[in-house]
Amino acid sequence: MEQLDENTPMFAITVAAELAVMHPQTLRQYDRLGLVVPVRTGGMSRRYTMRNIAQLREIARLSAEGITLEGIRRILELENSNADLAKRVRDLEQALANELMNRPGARVFAAGDQGVVSLTRGKRPSKSTSVVLWRAK
Repeated sequence: MEQLDENTPMFAITVAAELAVMHPQTLRQYDRLGLVVPVRTGGMSRRYTMRNIAQLREIARLSAEGITLEGIRRILELENSNADLAKRVRDLEQALANELMNRPGARVFAAGDQGVVSLTRGKRPSKSTSVVLWRAK
């Protein structure tokens, strides 16, 4: 069974427009401008996600505050980049946690004045001010 999340394309343009309190033609225009780009089905119809709906509402709010569409495009670009980076950090944290679980008791690395260095089991960092991460036995 497929899991639904904020990035699951599920809303046709009429439903998305209603949820965003906009006219469907506005959504088409934003798609042409690249502000909110929905997923396309095999038949080329648009499918919007909950994230798209939130972005459409944010566009409306920013527009009401007097921000130009180009300014809004840049804001959304930065927010999307930030969200992608946050996901990458979560993925890396999960990978690190999985690695630590597979090697209980093994030291992974130390961070200090000299930067980050890898440590082998039983080796201590050269400086006493270093931070060492490991999983307790």
